[in-house]
Amino acid sequence: MSPSTTGLVIGAVLALTAVVLGFGAFVVVALGMGIGYGVGRVVEGKLDLRSLGDTLRGRRSS
Repeated sequence: MSPSTTGLVIGAVLALTAVVLGFGAFVVVALGMGIGYGVGRVVEGKLDLRSLGDTLRGRRSS
């Protein structure tokens, strides 16, 4: 699936959730999608949690 198609599907899901279930459900679904995306990146090995934590704490590695 191309990035454009993925973005389209995510936008459609969020819009449908907002229309049908309201803003609170929209926020919960968006948060769940973000967490799922992050977990997927970690599982694929494309996101290193240690370096992310160091960056958030202000420690930078070269």
